[in-house]
Amino acid sequence: MSIEVNGVKVPFVPAGGVETLRKESSGIKIPDFGSRFDEILKGEIERVKFSNHALKRMGERDVKLSDEEMKLLNDAVVRAEQKNAKDVLILLRDIAFIVNVKNKTVITVVDGESMREHVFTNIDGAVII
Repeated sequence: MSIEVNGVKVPFVPAGGVETLRKESSGIKIPDFGSRFDEILKGEIERVKFSNHALKRMGERDVKLSDEEMKLLNDAVVRAEQKNAKDVLILLRDIAFIVNVKNKTVITVVDGESMREHVFTNIDGAVII
């Protein structure tokens, strides 16, 4: 059962009843969460994700990223997307990330030690940050 309050369907009956919220004179203000929710959802959709394989490699190679490095990685994916790249190599410090740009997903992670004599294939771009 859902009830509509000020044009918004809610799955519960608010304390004091629905009529209390519907009355303008009640003094109760209902916050507008719509735009904030849109911002949060957009941020989550645009954020880079990590495949299970990439997470496993990060664990094996003890690769950790700070919030600032995650922001740099996200920005690099956006830049690659602007150039219509599909699969890119992103170099950050001594770490290589292979990223599927369309899905914003890190496919694999290679640290500096493992990068020696490593050949990267099936990429159509590189971003060095």
